[in-house]
Amino acid sequence: MSEKSSAHETVAALLERSNALGSDPKNTNYAGGNTSAKGSAIDPVTGEETELLWVKGSGGDLGTLEEKGLAVLRLDRVRALRDVYPGVEREDEMVAAFDYCLHGKGGAAPSIDTAMHALVDAAHVDHLHPDAGIALATAADGERLTRECFGETVVWVPWRRPGFQLGLDIAAIQAENPSAIGCILGGHGITAWGETSQEAQENSLRIIAEATAFLERTGSSEPFGAHDASRAALPEAERRAKASALFPIVRGLASTDSPMVGHWTDTEAVHEFLSSQKLAPLAELGTSCPDHFLRTKVKPLVLDLPSGASIEDSVARLKELHEAYRTDYSAYYERHAEADSPAIRGADPAIVLIPGVGMFSFGADKQTARVAGEYYVNAINVMRGAEAISTYSPIDESEKFRIEYWSLEEAKLQRKPAPKPLASRVALVTGGGSGIGKATAERLVAEGACVVIADLNLENAEQTAQELGGSDKAVALRADVSDEAAVVQAVAEAVLAFGGLDLIVNNAGLSLSKPLLETTAKDWDLQHDVMARGSFLVSRETARVMIDQAMGGDIIYISSKNSVFAGPNNIAYSATKADQAHQVRLLAAELGGHQIRVNGINPDGVVRGSGIFAGGWGASRAKVYGVEEKDLGEFYAQRTLLKREVLPANVANAVFALTAGDLSHTTGLHIPVDAGVAAAFLR
Repeated sequence: MSEKSSAHETVAALLERSNALGSDPKNTNYAGGNTSAKGSAIDPVTGEETELLWVKGSGGDLGTLEEKGLAVLRLDRVRALRDVYPGVEREDEMVAAFDYCLHGKGGAAPSIDTAMHALVDAAHVDHLHPDAGIALATAADGERLTRECFGETVVWVPWRRPGFQLGLDIAAIQAENPSAIGCILGGHGITAWGETSQEAQENSLRIIAEATAFLERTGSSEPFGAHDASRAALPEAERRAKASALFPIVRGLASTDSPMVGHWTDTEAVHEFLSSQKLAPLAELGTSCPDHFLRTKVKPLVLDLPSGASIEDSVARLKELHEAYRTDYSAYYERHAEADSPAIRGADPAIVLIPGVGMFSFGADKQTARVAGEYYVNAINVMRGAEAISTYSPIDESEKFRIEYWSLEEAKLQRKPAPKPLASRVALVTGGGSGIGKATAERLVAEGACVVIADLNLENAEQTAQELGGSDKAVALRADVSDEAAVVQAVAEAVLAFGGLDLIVNNAGLSLSKPLLETTAKDWDLQHDVMARGSFLVSRETARVMIDQAMGGDIIYISSKNSVFAGPNNIAYSATKADQAHQVRLLAAELGGHQIRVNGINPDGVVRGSGIFAGGWGASRAKVYGVEEKDLGEFYAQRTLLKREVLPANVANAVFALTAGDLSHTTGLHIPVDAGVAAAFLR
């Protein structure tokens, strides 16, 4: 076997092990933990065999780890850092030193845990955050319980912030305990090792399995204390309705310092915790594992009302508690901040717990919000395990602050790319499964928004949502916008998907091309019901949400050139488009005080990809103008000043222009997207 193939096989085994461990939430959570392998490869400069360390880079996820996510370092140089280590007070300097240990370009940025992987004397090392392991790690008498659970095969390492000294600590304890397969890191997680990748994986899984069995075998049956029926989960329909009513208000509170996207978690584990006797004291203690509280903040906001509390009472109390939370968090920052500490990053909660309803979690995007919720569920599991066998005892508040406002964490945040223009905004696009609506949804997601795609054709909506990246980016709903109850329900479901709404695109439409004498009352009613009535209903219900959020917003009407242009055989369609056009003006005047801007777009002749044109409108208009249907787009283009065909993407571009921020002081405007139709110029 050549050295090259040896290195390749080492990396392949590391990735296989990492993906297997990281894909099971019992082992570690998203982006939590890291793995490594030591091996050799030929140095292309000297031609000599060189010992290397491959380790998961900073910010990566084990479950989806690829080779490009590995940092690659010269093992001899990393280990040589022991000779220049200045001590724990200056250990952060060692992270910069890793850059001088890279092999070639080095791959991904080395993480703070690199020293642990390099200094432990084993070919393969895993560092994970399993709930069962952290339960032992956060138990008040965790050291004794670790011996009781594992004997001499797993040793206890007292809490220390991740870094070079922790790597030295673990290496020393490993040397003192040659029969050990791993360790429990106080307040933090587990580390395991092995001489082969398979052995390391087996040892990791063994520690997790034995910890889990120990908790089940020796733990109490009511770790959270007695059940409080007054805070039990509401019946499903009532629970969803209350969640939908409260979510925009909670999102607005959580977005006081910076806009957030929300995620609702409604699981048995959450409701068990919310209805428990120990809810308040345990929630106040906060989380412990660094990966947990970096995403959930040190503690959640807990609504201290019973499940049956009214919406009005809940909202009033949430506002009081939010103000108290901000004061408390600011005091926490002031207690521990030093002259060189990063600035406070915002005093709003990332986790809000509401008895009877569930957990709302928040982040700058949907994935971050969802993962924050997953981490708090992990924290609940940890508290359950620790309380079952002992008393939950997380790391000290001062240690939490040292990690939350660590200069290395701040540097990691600064390396993140700048947010896209529509980041943290939640959009609802009606008729979003095809044509202009689909193109608009695509553009909004590309610019950072989360999008709810509402369409009468659910299959089209679902396909579009899947193409856009799935539920962290887009969700699909079936909605008949002419049906008031259906609109109310669709808006409620949209709120549950992302926490609220910020950007509404009234695009759903249809058209029947008929002259006056052939237009029936049914034709008239159908078009007015879908477009005039439909956009009114959608705007009314979504405006309620935006007003509750108090975050402002945008409502966009996809009207038409026909709203101002009198064309032949088109009375019902053009009249309803004129209705929509005036709704823009009326709502701009009414909603401006809430910082909700209302604008319109007047397209013309969008043939390609259009559901309206494919549904018979195209054939009818082609007949009116005496051209083949396939030539209709070119016909429309030739009658414009620019001689250009209007495409769905051109309309989507106008939506983006109106909502991305540069036109922040514009409301009540109609933008023509018609390539220049002089007869439709706005006056």
